[in-house]
Amino acid sequence: MGIIFIYSFLIAFALPGPSEVVLGVPLDLGLPAWGQLGSIMIVSATGKAAGSVFAFHIGQEAKQAGPLIRWLRRSRWNILEWSEKRSVQLAQQYGYAGLAIALSVPFFPDTISIYAFAALETNYVRFAIATFLGSLGRLLVTAGIIGWLITIF
Repeated sequence: MGIIFIYSFLIAFALPGPSEVVLGVPLDLGLPAWGQLGSIMIVSATGKAAGSVFAFHIGQEAKQAGPLIRWLRRSRWNILEWSEKRSVQLAQQYGYAGLAIALSVPFFPDTISIYAFAALETNYVRFAIATFLGSLGRLLVTAGIIGWLITIF
């Protein structure tokens, strides 16, 4: 669980990758499947919220981190520029609820949303709560999609 927390903490501000991989961690906590999955989700969301607050504190420079982010910035469609604009729009229109919604989108680099909101917002506690809820929502959506795919295939 410590590794899940650390990974989730780092994914919030420095690591370019999917936070959803924690759902596949082979753990045996002695809990029923739903309890184990729920525990992983809570620890991951807590780690991401802590990492988001750290990102909130250190500023904009980590947004440029990682080879995936650099590659996406140079790509033909520049999905990062679109995402940054959309994140700022969500922040201006919906505030912290917009951050939670943006972070609930599975398999998308959430570092962008975190930094876009960090530039506009100033309340650490509300920011941490929004990133926790968004991260938890993202894992729930991902688990639902995976469960749905397993049942139809």
